[in-house]
Amino acid sequence: MHLPRTGPAILLIVGFSNSGKTRLMTRLIDAFTSRRLRVGAVKHHGHHAKNATGQDFEMDLPGKDTWKYKQAGAGAVIISSRSVIGMVRNMDHDPDLSELIGLMPDMDIVLAEGYKRSEHPKIEVFRPENGTPPACRDDRNLMAVVSDTPLDWGVPQFGADAVEPLAEFILRQLDMVV
Repeated sequence: MHLPRTGPAILLIVGFSNSGKTRLMTRLIDAFTSRRLRVGAVKHHGHHAKNATGQDFEMDLPGKDTWKYKQAGAGAVIISSRSVIGMVRNMDHDPDLSELIGLMPDMDIVLAEGYKRSEHPKIEVFRPENGTPPACRDDRNLMAVVSDTPLDWGVPQFGADAVEPLAEFILRQLDMVV
């Protein structure tokens, strides 16, 4: 028996630094909003580095990922780290993704960059030329891989510029009829 989903569909965009996750996120946000879907975006900031003022991160500045998500049309944007979320709310822990999703109940889909260890459907962006190993190749929640290098991971593969076919694939896999 297939139970109806309560709340937004959740999709993780995973991979290591400089793999193209943010670019894919912004392009998927645009693809989904053009279909009149309400899209939320979450960026997990797992680094411990602090800026000159002692903050974990800055958000909504031109050129920053959160700014790019909003410019791409996301109806809600959250950035998260171990000590604070980008809603000017102090935290004593790294919020679980479900806590953050709860802040966006009116979204149709929430795309989250990061959260590699989470138990949600994942799309990995992989660039072997970066010299880093796959992040989630053997993860049972891996739906597809985005790479311009031919790979045999046992999941569908899409090129970095195949955003429309990827968006259609995601909507079918998440049982979202548009």
